[in-house]
Amino acid sequence: MIAIVLVHPEIPPNTGNVIRLAANAGAELHLVEPLGFRLDDRELKRAGLDYHEYTRVIVHHDWAACRSALGGRRRYALTTRAGTSLFESSLSADDAFVFGCETGGLPDAILDEFAAESRLRIPMRPALRSLNLSNAVAITVYEAWRQAGFSGAAERDREGRSV
Repeated sequence: MIAIVLVHPEIPPNTGNVIRLAANAGAELHLVEPLGFRLDDRELKRAGLDYHEYTRVIVHHDWAACRSALGGRRRYALTTRAGTSLFESSLSADDAFVFGCETGGLPDAILDEFAAESRLRIPMRPALRSLNLSNAVAITVYEAWRQAGFSGAAERDREGRSV
């Protein structure tokens, strides 16, 4: 199962969107405190719709607790300060993808724990700062899931009905 890690997320609708994405992709979501909102925030619930019950959300007191919970899984830091493109990497359905907060990215102390080959970037046009957090998570999760053959996805007939 893909693990999405949001370190110190600040904007409730972004996290709500990620909850919905995690449900649809069969991923688990790890949130590292401090959070910029309460988990009962109206905007968080609104963005996540009724998908909260389909997603495993784990809240960690700090990065050390999250890192411990992830165990020996391969971990990748998503950062604009990486040399390797996400799309040049061989990913698996058990990888953990770590994202920083919307305004500052990953703290240097956390980013420094990742070797250069474990730091990935999403290609963008020059001179632009970053993508929206929930968009970056979606791109990353779907690329990892694609490489895993979309394992667990519903099969559909020509009319779009589950079979």
